[in-house]
Amino acid sequence: MLYYDNNIAQKQPELMKYFSLGIKDESKNLGHCLLFWGPDIKVQCELALEIARLFNCSDDGNADCSCINCKWIKENTHPAVKIFTRLDFKDLDQDSATGKRNITVSQAQSIINELSITSDYHRVYIFCDRDEAGNLMPLNKMNFPDDTSNKLLKTFEEPPQNTTFIFLTNDKSDIISTVVSRAQSFFVPSKIENNQDFSLVSNLLDNYWNIERNSVLEFENSILALIEGNDPKTILIQMENYLGNILKNNLENKILYFKVLKDLGYVEEALRQLNLTPAMNTSAVIENLAFKMIL
Repeated sequence: MLYYDNNIAQKQPELMKYFSLGIKDESKNLGHCLLFWGPDIKVQCELALEIARLFNCSDDGNADCSCINCKWIKENTHPAVKIFTRLDFKDLDQDSATGKRNITVSQAQSIINELSITSDYHRVYIFCDRDEAGNLMPLNKMNFPDDTSNKLLKTFEEPPQNTTFIFLTNDKSDIISTVVSRAQSFFVPSKIENNQDFSLVSNLLDNYWNIERNSVLEFENSILALIEGNDPKTILIQMENYLGNILKNNLENKILYFKVLKDLGYVEEALRQLNLTPAMNTSAVIENLAFKMIL
């Protein structure tokens, strides 16, 4: 199954701008361990593959580039760009891999051995899960257990030159904390659309990152006041739109960018909670959201 998507720059324009700037920078100012979290693992994988393509492109990096590296990555055949799941292990045939529950210590050792061999490419190793039909699924502590993670920790800390590890999951808490602490984390929204309405929340969120911690209850009450006269989901969607606009205009301000990106994850989680059947209590959802954004 092919996982690359030529349209990833349209799906995630702000994240792609951020990574493109980092890769083009002479210092390659990106961490060697990246952790993507959010609801859509397929989009995360598409983003990871596009990062791998930009690292390895032998031409100008344009989306329609036809150099051999770009061709291989788009076809999922590049020798240095690999997706590792519990079912991907060269020493197992297809039958013996079926039903395999996790990425094993043996598989981790195989990865370490492979990295000991020098490569002319920029290696990008993507860790996630998949089922027998090829559908991608998130990492968690069952399919990426502590013993496997710990086996790879030293490699994550001191990787070979030109090597990037990317982990895909729904929530950072689903991965062992020692891996999370070594990774640069990015929330990957389901979507960010340009020019969307945020008129109801613009005053509420104007410079919200400067709100003092002791004013968190005022911030919570301001959100609740908006919800009294509007559909709660509408307010949260407008908050997503506003934060997406902040991301678009602050690619160079890394502190603010990461703060807003994290908060966008909190807003999307709050929206998911209100979409549950039955939905969670609105006041409780907003209280939790306000405290996460301000504290």
